[in-house]
Amino acid sequence: MSRYKELYNDQIRDAMMKKFGYKNVMEVPKLDKIVINMGVGEAKENAKVLESALADLETITGQKAVITKAKNSVANFKIREGMSIGAKVTLRGERMYEFLDRLVNLALPRVRDFRGVNPNAFDGRGNYALGIKEQLIFPEIEYDKVDKIRGMDVIIVTTAKTDEEARELLTQFGMPYAR
Repeated sequence: MSRYKELYNDQIRDAMMKKFGYKNVMEVPKLDKIVINMGVGEAKENAKVLESALADLETITGQKAVITKAKNSVANFKIREGMSIGAKVTLRGERMYEFLDRLVNLALPRVRDFRGVNPNAFDGRGNYALGIKEQLIFPEIEYDKVDKIRGMDVIIVTTAKTDEEARELLTQFGMPYAR
């Protein structure tokens, strides 16, 4: 069992119950899932680009990535409906806690000029979105084997009802917010 899961079960739950005055343990918000999405616009010309993006995502998360397809055609971008234009991974359970641990303690501190993540990137329903500019911040990725630097979106979905509850939950998990 990961360190974060154990942490959640005891300390985080108790701190959240005290701060928000929950009467029942089941009211305490918890992490639902983490979705990592990588848009690969160049995949429309070169299929190999998508394969390397899939490999990077699978290396980072330790789980098989899924190809995402365009929902509608966009003439300006030369994209037709059904074209493969990205990859995503949905993490739940043990892998989710392990990924969050690696993100907060290993990857984010390796970002150049890192001063913390945006504390206002919540969606109003308790979910947090984080943009990462390069996949190289993850220690699993070898610099020499990367064909192109790509960014990705990390969406942390919680069961919290408000942004304040979700912000406190992620703070308890050690998310480094900018001041």
